[in-house]
Amino acid sequence: MMNDEKKRITRKSSTPIKVYCLPEEKEQIETQAKRAGMSAARYLREVGQGYHISGVVDYEQVRELARINGDLGRLGGLLKLWLTDDVRTAQFGQSTILAVLSKIEATQEEMGKVMTKIVMPRSES
Repeated sequence: MMNDEKKRITRKSSTPIKVYCLPEEKEQIETQAKRAGMSAARYLREVGQGYHISGVVDYEQVRELARINGDLGRLGGLLKLWLTDDVRTAQFGQSTILAVLSKIEATQEEMGKVMTKIVMPRSES
């Protein structure tokens, strides 16, 4: 029975590949691996085998997008009330509506910046 049981080959029992790099290169590799949600070893192994690495979206930025989306929803609701001649918005003048539209544009710009930080993390500098 001992002969039938083959010794299982694992990565830990295999020969490692050593990669020499400068401290800043090591830090960059570790940062990229963390963004992708993997260890540095797994990241290097997968990149070395030609796999496309897709990062894990930063949950903090997703929460920020959810907040911005909520702001847009409230502003849109306010505009909708005004357009339907709702009694609650009867006192709104053109300047108020223009201010709401301006706030919507500013919020869309803010949302675009957050999306850019998610898609192109290096542009944060």
